[in-house]
Amino acid sequence: MNPEPTRQHETPRLFNLAAIRTGRAVWIAVLGGIAGEYLSAATPGGNFNHIRPVDPIALPSGAIAAAAGPEAEEIKSALIATESLRVPGQAAFAGADDRPWRDVFFDPGSERWSERWFLDGEVGTVTNGPKGMTLTAGPEARNDAHHLVLWTKDSFKGDLKIEFDYTRLDHAAQFVNILYIQATGSGVGRFVSDIEAWRDLRRVPAMRTYFDHMHTYHLSFATFPDAENSRSYIRGRRYVPHQAGLSGTELEPDCFPAGLFATGVPHQITVIKKDRDLFIRVANSEQTYYCHLINAGLPIITEGRIGLRHMFTRSARYANFRVSVP
Repeated sequence: MNPEPTRQHETPRLFNLAAIRTGRAVWIAVLGGIAGEYLSAATPGGNFNHIRPVDPIALPSGAIAAAAGPEAEEIKSALIATESLRVPGQAAFAGADDRPWRDVFFDPGSERWSERWFLDGEVGTVTNGPKGMTLTAGPEARNDAHHLVLWTKDSFKGDLKIEFDYTRLDHAAQFVNILYIQATGSGVGRFVSDIEAWRDLRRVPAMRTYFDHMHTYHLSFATFPDAENSRSYIRGRRYVPHQAGLSGTELEPDCFPAGLFATGVPHQITVIKKDRDLFIRVANSEQTYYCHLINAGLPIITEGRIGLRHMFTRSARYANFRVSVP
């Protein structure tokens, strides 16, 4: 299955504006929980002639200027406190993460994988080593038998935080890795809620078997450009079983990281599932990227197993896989 074509985005809502009345004002705009910054040229008295978006990453540290007059002091203090949230998505992630978490699952990756996981597929392999757990899908592209999916034996309820170290090992130019979050069966026919009970139907782990018969969140990551999609993406879905395939399953918006998931580079991935939202942080030694996906209208996901899918040809190493609950 090829990466999906890029979707068009809606302009995010703008609210909670604050400004310092100076010759050059810094505006902090919260875009649906994503912190962004806007600069505006201003005339004396604060009558703004125009406003234009500015790449927040391009703004230097300390971009908030000194304000004149007591009326600006309260706004200035709020803006300074917000400056640490300049990276898009960081504010939303920090808000979701700001509560006590209790570990309920941990796998260092160096121990026998079958003690905590079970495998869909008979071609791909899972091996353990001192650096972690390596998942290697089959080498034959477009052969569904060469997918693999690794599932936790444990099931998890409610809000979750999932953390793991990820290092890409392949050089594939297409196909994706997928994190499944709280998967259960559709409950129709043989596809009972406990997905382990019908694992024999997934000896060939074709994608359609999952999106046609499971309730789960799907998070594509470590994706690569192809002829239809010129940027790497992070994409979320909420499967709706027994409907017309993947149509209408999208979470919004897509995210388009640059410079992540190079072969051999360790990354730390954190995903927080809170109610209808997925908050994502991906970090390596060079950068930290945030993404916030929203399930606006599909049924909520409340419990189930966690899974790792490697499409054919994909290989990566995982370590320190941790699941926490509030």
